[in-house]
Amino acid sequence: MFSTPAQVLRQREGALAETPFPLLLHALAVEERTCTLELKVRQREKRITFEDGAPVASSSNLLHETLGKFLVDKGKLSEADYQKTLAESVSTEVPFGGLVVQKGLISPFDLYKQMQANMAMTLLDCFRWTDARYRLIADIEPPDTSVRMNTAQLILTGIANVMPFDEVATHFTFTDDRRFAQVPGIEGPKLSAKDARLFQALRFRPTFPELMERSGMDTDATLRRLYAFCLLGLADFVEEVDARRPAATGPVAVPAMPPGPALTPLPGTLETVEARPQGIPFSDEDEAVKNELLSVFLSHRSQDPFDLLGVPENVQPVALRKAFLALADKFSPLRFHSADLKEKAEGLLTAYARAYGALTEVEQAALWRKRRQAAREKKVNTGRPSTAEQFRIRTDLLDASTQFEEAMKRLKAENFAGAFEYFEYACDIDPKPLYRAHRAWARYLMKPESHGKLALQELQDVLKQEPGCEEGWFFLGEVSRGEGQWAQAEDAYRKAFKINPKNRQYVDLVQETMKRVKR
Repeated sequence: MFSTPAQVLRQREGALAETPFPLLLHALAVEERTCTLELKVRQREKRITFEDGAPVASSSNLLHETLGKFLVDKGKLSEADYQKTLAESVSTEVPFGGLVVQKGLISPFDLYKQMQANMAMTLLDCFRWTDARYRLIADIEPPDTSVRMNTAQLILTGIANVMPFDEVATHFTFTDDRRFAQVPGIEGPKLSAKDARLFQALRFRPTFPELMERSGMDTDATLRRLYAFCLLGLADFVEEVDARRPAATGPVAVPAMPPGPALTPLPGTLETVEARPQGIPFSDEDEAVKNELLSVFLSHRSQDPFDLLGVPENVQPVALRKAFLALADKFSPLRFHSADLKEKAEGLLTAYARAYGALTEVEQAALWRKRRQAAREKKVNTGRPSTAEQFRIRTDLLDASTQFEEAMKRLKAENFAGAFEYFEYACDIDPKPLYRAHRAWARYLMKPESHGKLALQELQDVLKQEPGCEEGWFFLGEVSRGEGQWAQAEDAYRKAFKINPKNRQYVDLVQETMKRVKR
């Protein structure tokens, strides 16, 4: 059905139009690769760092995807605190995330959650970069901080909600008489109730039309999720599933299809709830311990073995052993119950063990001392870039709001082609419904006689995603009126007025279109 992971990664660079982003993600996960994936499309660039197949860091030249701007957008940080902390980060070379924690602007635990959300947003955006070029880079520098993502969950969410449907239909084809089945013994992502219902329906080995009927989903939603399940190895064509079964097991018994549109929850779905053992004093509910764990976890990658274990360069064997044992006990995985915190504790324990092993070896310890000395000399000799230079680098970040403001200026000046160009830039950087609505409107104004139908379709797609977009409804009304669709125009103006009753212009427009409808 799909190329094998080894075949996908055989080519070090290529186009996402030929090798879709979710296929790359899955191949890197299965092969457990440690590398950097570089993506470029027009003026946009992203770099994603993978460690043992899992995304652990990302960077892009899109301003709204930087951590500081993301925290401001989510209401976790004021604009004034962001600007002040950013300036201090540049002048002191202290990472921005570490500074906001030091200043008490956000807790380490909350920062980690926001970093996870920020990275998820950055990676999910790549699912729509269908015209990008990619390159796999083997030699990487470990990231300063690590936010490990669940690749399977990322693939399911990206295909189900972000990837353009045309791309799904292009890369996932089959005939309506083909039957699908669950692949037993494969661990997958957590499923929502809606997704679990579709996955359960696969137990009955349905065709695609039967799967739609049993799940209650439309073609778009069903095809997206089936594509994700098949790519993740959770489902496949029936004959492929049966071919993998040992001959001794005999034929597969297919459960009778129950009546009704919905399936009763069945055991054995992908998502299970683990019961919490009673009477064990886990530290999960202790906010201070959680914050300390996350704070140490976020910074441990940027530390050498001496800093990580908190020991001097001339540390003696007994003191080194005590420091290691104290840290291993302090953040022992046995102290945590939740999978997320346990995973962080296990990561720290591994890092402490590696650091201890490095410093107990005489040659490795000497090598680390030389590296520290070289770093100190380099800092003294070269100095750091000036604040002005570092801020000048930051101006290379692409800001969607700046492009949108320029587009609005051109729209006001009736330079419709120029406005469309900058609305296109804004949508490239951040495809907000507001930006997309204005892009459709500028497209229509460029050539009303030939762009009407396309603009209507674009506006309807925007309003399906964001029904509360006032400008979208107004533009839909205007384009509909231009196309002679008076009833649709009246409905659009009414919905715009419902969102903003203070704008009396909508009342006049509704009355005008009502007269046209009555004719």
